[in-house]
Amino acid sequence: MSDGVAGAPPEQAKVRPAGVNWWEELRGLIGMLLAVLVFHCLLAKPFYIPSMSMMPNLLVGDRLVVSKYPYGWSWVSPSFHVLPRSATRLFPATPQYGDIVIVVPRGSNEDYIKRVVALPGDRIAVVHGQIILNGHPVPQVAEAPLDLPVDVNDPCDPADFPGLRFRDAMGRDFCELPILRETLPNGATYRVIDHKQQPLDDYAEVTVPAGHVFLMGDNRDHSADSREPLALKGLGGPVPLADVGGRAEFVTVSLDGSETWNPLTWWHALRRGRGGTSLRPERVAPPSVPAS
Repeated sequence: MSDGVAGAPPEQAKVRPAGVNWWEELRGLIGMLLAVLVFHCLLAKPFYIPSMSMMPNLLVGDRLVVSKYPYGWSWVSPSFHVLPRSATRLFPATPQYGDIVIVVPRGSNEDYIKRVVALPGDRIAVVHGQIILNGHPVPQVAEAPLDLPVDVNDPCDPADFPGLRFRDAMGRDFCELPILRETLPNGATYRVIDHKQQPLDDYAEVTVPAGHVFLMGDNRDHSADSREPLALKGLGGPVPLADVGGRAEFVTVSLDGSETWNPLTWWHALRRGRGGTSLRPERVAPPSVPAS
């Protein structure tokens, strides 16, 4: 005799939900974080431009990608500079003229971004704002001024750019930046700004030692670079290649400074047309150099 009701389905076995395996979840999270860290340290990382030292080619508010491998790896390669300074480099290589590189100056853990203008063994001086490389002036040709829109990140402060701010017929404010095109011995060519006389326009000749490069900002009147002493937050002359952490490749996105924490404001703050801009110098036929 059965206790069940005729025709009723058999009682289903009760299934108890499995508990969360927190150890597996934690291992997955740690693995993902390690993969991101390895990618940042060995391959590439994002970088933010906080200063105007590389105008007109880099603007305050630009976000860009820096590749870590072109010159090998050293103490500066990790995203967080926790390793002691060392001259050791793995798979070392020398930058080319015109490369934009990331460097961490001696006595600091702060990343700077500058352009390579002299290589190991070169003699370099600056006379009235013009680079003299191995006894020959680096060509500079004036181009049409750049009318840069004024915004929060690039305000064209009169203290920095006296007399260069103007308003057009539509009521929009611009900064009229004088542009020179500079061309290095390998044909790398790029725009620079040099709009006033200042002490860094003249720099006595030095010879770049082996394993070093000489770096300058493209905004020549507003750049603490190899011309500026370390005590004044410059690079203090030629920079050891072990302190160079990578090469700037391209701009991903650029914001004008009007954005807030609210993502809805980011679209309005976007500078159109800068995303995808290559940061590798253009190439032309190398300039002819007079016989010594």
